[in-house]
Amino acid sequence: MSKTVKDLTAGTAGGMSQVLVGQPFDIVKVRMQTAPKGTYKGMLDCAGGILKNEGPLAFYKGTLTPLLGIGVCVSIQFGVLEYTKRYFAAQNSANGAGGVGGKDLTVAQLMVAGVAAGLANGVVSGPVEHIRIRLQTQSDKNRLYSGPFDAIKKIYSAHGIAGIYKGQGVTLLREATGYGVYFMAYEKLMQREMAQKGIKREEISASHAVLYGAAAGYVLWAVIYPIDMIKSRIQTDGFSLATGQKYKSALDCVRTVWRSDGIGAFTRGLGPTLIRSPFANGATFLGFEMANRLLNSV
Repeated sequence: MSKTVKDLTAGTAGGMSQVLVGQPFDIVKVRMQTAPKGTYKGMLDCAGGILKNEGPLAFYKGTLTPLLGIGVCVSIQFGVLEYTKRYFAAQNSANGAGGVGGKDLTVAQLMVAGVAAGLANGVVSGPVEHIRIRLQTQSDKNRLYSGPFDAIKKIYSAHGIAGIYKGQGVTLLREATGYGVYFMAYEKLMQREMAQKGIKREEISASHAVLYGAAAGYVLWAVIYPIDMIKSRIQTDGFSLATGQKYKSALDCVRTVWRSDGIGAFTRGLGPTLIRSPFANGATFLGFEMANRLLNSV
């Protein structure tokens, strides 16, 4: 099995771990991001309302789409990330830089690798998250879509491929910005432990992989949360004036939200995100590292 295939397979394991752990927190985040000001008193009020009105399974509403889609997304992320890291490592080695074998990549190289991974991932994550958010925010009493495939069919039929990729520009901005800092933070923490202890990557404990993934997740959300909020608003907006469209563009969304809800709107829903982050991102890197070690041992 080639290295790239192993990276893609391990990335899929990481992505599915992320979804299963983080989905309940994500639906609370999306509901708070997209609801009118004053709808919820806070995270617990939102979660309690979902539980009371829709039942416990509602926390996994729309899960099939991300379980399949995010598995592919994270697979792409890690595939592109690891390929780009190997490219830079080979360059460093050829130039006699970057430590033994040229593997100690610089902050700039890791940022570029993360940006590349984010952009590649964004091609898939845009429509996946769009469909997920539509399913997460629809009312059970007035359901527009019976499931992810029904949503894709109806949106494509009415609005074409542009409808499926609604909010794609801001999605790519979020992915490039976020994953640049995300993977840089994780890889530098891994490099630091390997250098300090004189060990190989596969010798780093599973608990430390979880810890570093959690830390990287906090760095990610500290940078991208306002962008993510705008993305959620656009991806729950109408497709045209006839279907209740509020925002003409991402910039128009920023201006409108600022005027109507103030700066607080850009951090609404941050609570469940911060609680979710260490679990979901720790699970992502744990799934990737453990699957990668297993595949490399075969």
